[in-house]
Amino acid sequence: MTPKPSFEVPKGAAAKVHIIDSGFRLSGMPTNFLLSPEMDKFDEVPPVGSWFFLVESSTGRKVLFDLGGLSNVGSFPPSVVAVIEDGVELTHVESVIWSHGHWDHVGDIEAVPPATGLVVGPGFKDEFLPGYPTKQHVELPERYFKSRNVQEIEFVPGQSCLRICDFAALDFFGDGSFFLLNTPGHAVGYLSGLARTTTNPETFVFMGCNICHHGAKIRPSNNLSIPAEIHLTPSGKEMSYPDGALFRALNIRWDRKPNEPFFDPVLAIDLPRTIKTIKDAQKVDGQDNVLFVFAHDMGVCGVVDFFPKSVNNWKKECWKEKTHWNF
Repeated sequence: MTPKPSFEVPKGAAAKVHIIDSGFRLSGMPTNFLLSPEMDKFDEVPPVGSWFFLVESSTGRKVLFDLGGLSNVGSFPPSVVAVIEDGVELTHVESVIWSHGHWDHVGDIEAVPPATGLVVGPGFKDEFLPGYPTKQHVELPERYFKSRNVQEIEFVPGQSCLRICDFAALDFFGDGSFFLLNTPGHAVGYLSGLARTTTNPETFVFMGCNICHHGAKIRPSNNLSIPAEIHLTPSGKEMSYPDGALFRALNIRWDRKPNEPFFDPVLAIDLPRTIKTIKDAQKVDGQDNVLFVFAHDMGVCGVVDFFPKSVNNWKKECWKEKTHWNF
């Protein structure tokens, strides 16, 4: 394995981070809709959920990163009910940040008070606003944006725009606890998040959302090789596979390199940029002090704590080791 790349993040405070299960489940999706090359006896992706995040700064400022998918279209989202019932007033959430404008991530923005701002990535307004039906090609209705301030993030080189690994980044709260990352390729205005979860030692959660739809699209890599022994925790039950060579042989059988992800991305508006973003994300995913969580990552089920508990102690709980091969 090559030496780990530099991973320098400006010093700052820790944020409190929660993973929220939107209650959404999608099943029956053909594998070739998301993954390439095709694999024998893997014709259908197992049912997936859609997670989103509540991030609270060191001074108590709160944002929701994504809203997940609706478990019952047209109903008040149970995930929003859960946030309220656990003592988080939606009026105290200053912004909802959409990683991108796909239906399984935007949730029900109308359940959030109109005074709460909506933060989107570069190019989002030109592509989506004012919404359907004025723009016939978009899936987001005009009512989502009515009476709501929509702020489009710009990553302009200069004092406010940072670099974290190969990503342009913005310090959202200004205290070094939560950064928005420019991660283009999958969709227009695509954003990811990086939150500092502890300061001594420094640990982080990378909110990758749809950088990958499946763990096998980002792992293995030059920065994260398949270990000699793989520990899996399906449904919270620990299992060990003593010979990682069995998994490395899969790539060789498909004429791929041993440290190349098992699959390539398919679903993207700009495939070359998506592939580059994945390669850049692999450098972060390979860091020992970063927990990478994507929106449809079923490998975290039965391992990590979901809302109302936080994920700040992920390093102490060894959740990275228990989840990152759990696909």
